[in-house]
Amino acid sequence: MNAVVAKVREYIVENYLFGDDENLKDDSEFMEEGIIDSTGILELVTFLEDEFSITVEDDELIPENLNSLKNIGSYLANKM
Repeated sequence: MNAVVAKVREYIVENYLFGDDENLKDDSEFMEEGIIDSTGILELVTFLEDEFSITVEDDELIPENLNSLKNIGSYLANKM
């Protein structure tokens, strides 16, 4: 699963942090720490769906699934 989280990390660093991953930890909370806003979360969902061939259902759009690299890793492990 580390390779999956690494891909998501790379996407976030390139698209939201402009290449600076110094402060991005696996448990950094995207919205609370200002890493990604609500529109960015929707873009992230599109990336996850395209990259990992999954469908994120409306009831899965919750912080417990998508608000940190750690949460996304767990979510994708269950989803794939």
